[in-house]
Amino acid sequence: MTPDDARDLANAIIDARAHGRLLAAPLDHGLTADQAYAIQSLVLHPRMARGGGRGGWKLGYTSEAMREQMGVAEPNYGPLAKAMFLPTGATVSEGVVHPRVEPEVAAIVGRDIPPNATLEEVRAAVAHWRIALEIVDSVWQDYRFDWSLNTADGSSAAFVVMGEVIDLTDSSPLPSLEVDMRMDGEVVGRGRVDAAMGDPAVALHWLVSRLAEQGEIVRAGDTVITGGLTAAHQWAPGAEVSAAIGSASVRAVRGQKR
Repeated sequence: MTPDDARDLANAIIDARAHGRLLAAPLDHGLTADQAYAIQSLVLHPRMARGGGRGGWKLGYTSEAMREQMGVAEPNYGPLAKAMFLPTGATVSEGVVHPRVEPEVAAIVGRDIPPNATLEEVRAAVAHWRIALEIVDSVWQDYRFDWSLNTADGSSAAFVVMGEVIDLTDSSPLPSLEVDMRMDGEVVGRGRVDAAMGDPAVALHWLVSRLAEQGEIVRAGDTVITGGLTAAHQWAPGAEVSAAIGSASVRAVRGQKR
């Protein structure tokens, strides 16, 4: 893909998101990984500016369940604007076209993580872990995309609903905890926290190393969601979605568009 083609694709994604339209995925695009992240930067720059600046990062496809569901072979990442984070119980009525939702574990980072940090240093930098719901909303029609197109679109990020702190005082290691997700009270997904690369701390360490290649670091105050723990579920208007990890819970309602 030429630089002009890449700029055209970025502008098409920006325009589609601005007007609530979907795009047919050009699966013969020839995008490289570097080009995909460069387009992501162009696409997300206006979203960051409108959304109060960067509030954290997302990891996509850290679990086998998500990679299998979407036919994606490896993880990716993207920045999240502050305005994309919502409190538990939020009603989402705008800003999504055909959303899906998945439960995640979020790391609340207490101090800057240097690019050469060890796994134990990464783990120690996390102030606490919280349950979250990621609302994804791909710009690509019918969620038909490959890794490069998904990366270019910011890994489909729309919103993150933040739930309660996960209690680890009973000595149960975080990766061993189970998660379930419900839609209007009915279980639609079950999994374990270790679906995220075996341990959310490992997923966070992966992000630290990838950002180091770009001269960036994970900073104090960042919230990092570490990847879906179950397959993503379609979210119909009016439905309430909830998830629980131990005693920690989170919920949100999809409202009708005004």
